[in-house]
Amino acid sequence: MGIEFVYEALRFHPACAKASQGRTLRFLANVDPNDFYRATTGLDPEHTLVVINSKTFTTAETMLNARTVRNWFLDYYRSKGVKIETPEDESKIVNKHMCACSTNLKETSKFGISEDKVFGFWDWVGGRYSVCSAIGILPLSLHFGFDNMQQFLDGANSIDHHFRETKDITKNVPLMLGLIGFYHISIQGYYAKAILPYAQALSKFAPHIQQLDMESNGKRVNIEGKELPYEAGVINFGEPGTNGQHSFYQLLHQGKNFLGNFSQNRQSHSL
Repeated sequence: MGIEFVYEALRFHPACAKASQGRTLRFLANVDPNDFYRATTGLDPEHTLVVINSKTFTTAETMLNARTVRNWFLDYYRSKGVKIETPEDESKIVNKHMCACSTNLKETSKFGISEDKVFGFWDWVGGRYSVCSAIGILPLSLHFGFDNMQQFLDGANSIDHHFRETKDITKNVPLMLGLIGFYHISIQGYYAKAILPYAQALSKFAPHIQQLDMESNGKRVNIEGKELPYEAGVINFGEPGTNGQHSFYQLLHQGKNFLGNFSQNRQSHSL
């Protein structure tokens, strides 16, 4: 989700749009066959490169899609009269069209991808935070050019330094957002947060924050498995502003306490 969020945010930026002319970047995550057809329709297999993003190279959904795409390449070349009879024959084709971002060289090799086409990253990087690693930067650089993505990395680096070096809590933006979030859910009991960007380029921002926040913090127990004595996970929802105005905004504006019946009269707040 992080990669697609950055892609949507940058795709019409003048420098990125110019750099990506003639290329198409698509995403495949759902195991629904319709998602595969959506991602591959109109592509020329001979001019297609697939980046498989999998830290362990064992995630069931990811590997199902990877095998489906591999068969898509093999079926195409068989239809062109190429003899593919052995695993070595398959690997020759796979290795020309598929690379991986992974930490498991044993599994990528078994799949048919040579070690020099595997882009590693740190084993402590969780998938939902990995957009600044090879997981995100490789496909985005292939599409937008590394010069543009270097600026993106520079921006990420600047906020890292800001967070680490700003001693005044009231001026430390990430820390203040974290404290405000904790206060709202754990102290005030606000159960939900609306994220409402009016820039269409940020259309994937709310889903990205859902993954970052809810997958990490959507738990009722601590690291030792003991139940927390307070609420620790807010429900994030949202939509680009203009679309939201004609859907759930109406309910929010009327002030209906729509979460009260199942959450002890907690309220919703917006950011």
